[in-house]
Amino acid sequence: MTHVPKLDRREQILMVLANELENNLGSPITTSSLASAIGFSEAALYRHFASKSQMFESLINFAEQSVFSSINNILKQEKNSVIQIQKITYLILTFSERNPGVTRVLIGDVLLGENKKLHARTAHFFERIETQIRQILREANLSDGPRPISNIDAITNQVLSYIEGKLSYFVRSTFIKKPTEHMDIQWEVMKKGFFR
Repeated sequence: MTHVPKLDRREQILMVLANELENNLGSPITTSSLASAIGFSEAALYRHFASKSQMFESLINFAEQSVFSSINNILKQEKNSVIQIQKITYLILTFSERNPGVTRVLIGDVLLGENKKLHARTAHFFERIETQIRQILREANLSDGPRPISNIDAITNQVLSYIEGKLSYFVRSTFIKKPTEHMDIQWEVMKKGFFR
């Protein structure tokens, strides 16, 4: 019989927090309600995390590690700039779909009244995506493949607005409207406007 390792307490807390964020839209997540959902005392929570902000920060770290390591893999495996941007977009939308509670943190939905540092971290998450897309477009201008039709900054902004809009719509729809819904058709339309 194989032994399945138990989740460490920090991971368990973060999984329950993400689940609570997904299932309790519109309700504040307090350390008391989180402790109750896990079956811990609040004191036990504080042994693992100094504050709720630290828990949110760990969810942001999880998102960064997951998304940016996958982006690096895409860039290594795919050389066509159009496909790189398409796959990065799909990656982020899929990550959101699989992690609805984390998506609420990334778009700032649950960060009202929280530490300003958390808002800066989520802004930095999207700035890194923006920088990566801009870099891909700059490199595309120097290649023999498809090149951006217009202003690189305008295209970068459009792609990022699309991603952020899909994530916000997912949360606003109470996770009914999947971020990847219609992506193939929408990407074809955007691609025609972006590249020649």
